[in-house]
Amino acid sequence: MGPKKQSEKLKRLVAVQRHMERMAESDLSTTAKRIEENTVSMDAVMDAIGSLEPVHRLFAQNYADRFDRLSNTDKQLHGLQQVQEMKVMRERAKGDRLEENMKEARDHEDREADDNSIYDLIDMQFATPASSKLHE
Repeated sequence: MGPKKQSEKLKRLVAVQRHMERMAESDLSTTAKRIEENTVSMDAVMDAIGSLEPVHRLFAQNYADRFDRLSNTDKQLHGLQQVQEMKVMRERAKGDRLEENMKEARDHEDREADDNSIYDLIDMQFATPASSKLHE
């Protein structure tokens, strides 16, 4: 049987949401690594294009085509990175809202428990004299 209190349910949701946030951060990290690798490849191709060695001059068109593909990949990866950054922010905001709701629910449950304790004390206070009068 699952948790009964609202705060316990929200606590589980917060844990799931934080996991979703970590997954989004992981995706963003992977994209950042791919951008870095792509940049290294672009630099290598540019070095080859600018090289004065005869072997590189033979492949100048191939290098230019490769650089064009790497440039397109770079644009795509940067677009993907922006989308993933927004997703991380969205997931974090959801988690923060759920965590705040969980804290509010816990406070409400604590207040309710305190109120019930006070009512029980009051009931016991008034019940004691009444029950003693009945026995007289």
